[in-house]
Amino acid sequence: MGPMNAPPRLPGGGFAVWSRDRLAAARRGAEECGDVWQLEPGVYVAATAGPCEAVLHRARDFPKAPSPLFPPLKRSGGAPTPEERMHAHAARMRGLRAQAVAARIGEIAPRTARFADEWPTDRDVEVLPLVRHALADIGVHYLFSEDAPALMPYAARLFLAREVLVRPTRWAWPHWVPTPARRFRTRQQIAFTDALRPVVRRRRSSGRLGDDVLGQMLRPSSRHGPLPEEAVLDTLPGITVATFETPSRAAGWILLELARHPRAANRVAAEAALLPADPAATTIAHLDSLRYTQALVREVLRLHPPSWLLTRRAMRQTQLAGYTLDAGSTVLVCPYTAHRDAREHREPDRFRPERWLDDADPAAKPGAFLSFGTGPHGCEGTALAMAMLTLLTAQTARRHHVSEPPGPEPSHQVTTFEGLTTAGLRLRAAPRH
Repeated sequence: MGPMNAPPRLPGGGFAVWSRDRLAAARRGAEECGDVWQLEPGVYVAATAGPCEAVLHRARDFPKAPSPLFPPLKRSGGAPTPEERMHAHAARMRGLRAQAVAARIGEIAPRTARFADEWPTDRDVEVLPLVRHALADIGVHYLFSEDAPALMPYAARLFLAREVLVRPTRWAWPHWVPTPARRFRTRQQIAFTDALRPVVRRRRSSGRLGDDVLGQMLRPSSRHGPLPEEAVLDTLPGITVATFETPSRAAGWILLELARHPRAANRVAAEAALLPADPAATTIAHLDSLRYTQALVREVLRLHPPSWLLTRRAMRQTQLAGYTLDAGSTVLVCPYTAHRDAREHREPDRFRPERWLDDADPAAKPGAFLSFGTGPHGCEGTALAMAMLTLLTAQTARRHHVSEPPGPEPSHQVTTFEGLTTAGLRLRAAPRH
């Protein structure tokens, strides 16, 4: 039996209703039940900005699930210690912080321009595979520089392993059961690690560590010295896939909105026309000048957060938005509905990038923005993702008019399992000049 002061339950709700249309159920729960509501006994949804931010910031009360998609490999010497993993994370962050991304804009921009140049024009194209390939090229190069081409095939198979692993199944097997999907994941993880190991050893033996993220991880710390090899290797499969998997979902929504809002696309194109003719000459100053483009990207991420639902578990009996949650309760944090809270965003269902620009009207000040999470477990690749998406948007609009295919068939299907995705998205690009 749950606590007496439990959040309200959605009338006629439950997992059956949730599984039929999760977005509709989430919106109805927020509208009818308020800030926090009960999906099933012991399963609650944080639906508005305040409770969402509270859960994500209170990491001790609501810790992130401990089972990563690519857990440390089992080895005879044992896995890296928690302290070594913490140091590896800190070293990785040195290469992902905003200043590090700013210094490498000239490497990112040419690859976004190449995506736009290589998009087949004047015919309907399924765009997500093209986007994913382009963003994987950027992400893997950002992590591994000149070693990226050799590692790209392994990164692609890691992505495939992720897709197989998160595919909906009838049974939720315990994490220790070696299902075929988990065995496939482990094989790809081992293959990636085996390909990366000689790179790590060559860089260390030559003393040329590199200026990329891997190079940052290989630099000895003044306090802790060099990271053990296994601590470096174990932390990289997950971040490798993360550099392009979630941004690819976001890019699908961005391209769809460019197609549906030609005036906004024209404004992006006008802004992008001021970028250097040689994309390699692009700097952080050029990126910062793309104010409307960045606003459009943020608006798309507000309306269609790729990670639209985050799962946390209450460690102890605790309070949330005035309600009592028992220890062990599951809390689903829902940026999708938090971003549609009229108290936070005026006209929340309207696509209006201008809301993110300076405005004389105080009521236009944007509210909650949780597309990259927040708190201790906020996305560490935020700066890289925003740079990639902003430049991809600018270079695409600069070169093309984007449109949805004519006819009665929808251009895509919205899928919500694991992430908010424009599955099968087909668009057409016509040269702008």
